Amino acid sequence: MASFIRNPKDFWSGAIFITIGLAAIYIGRDYSMGSAGRMGPAYFPTILGGLLALIGAIGVVRSLISSGEAIGAFSIKGIVLVITGTVLFGVLVRGAGLAVAIIVLVMLSGLASIKFRVAPFLAVAIGLAVFSVLVFVQALGLPMPMLGPWLGF
Repeated sequence: MASFIRNPKDFWSGAIFITIGLAAIYIGRDYSMGSAGRMGPAYFPTILGGLLALIGAIGVVRSLISSGEAIGAFSIKGIVLVITGTVLFGVLVRGAGLAVAIIVLVMLSGLASIKFRVAPFLAVAIGLAVFSVLVFVQALGLPMPMLGPWLGF
């Protein structure tokens, strides 16, 4: 029996987007919506959830029209590295500072890629750390250390 799904990657990514979008709408349904000029707590999750569901529906329809490659095997190593990087970011951000936490996050997550090279990923990590410190600590004044007390700052 032939499958009517011609592009499994688009189909499943669309299904995931639809699920997350509808979940956001469902979670925000008990809050007041407000208006575009005076947004309530349900406004952002509802609008964003609707857009995600719409993008997902487009992906699902596209998967039925155009051909694509099959879904490969899951990379357990990649999943573990990305989750570990995210958890370490949360642990390090207060003690080691935002800059160090971002560098660790980018480098560990980068190890999940088959195209990982130390120099380019380190350059991106440092650039992202500098950008994040400038935006979040300097411009927005968020109360988080650039370099934390674990490093003697």
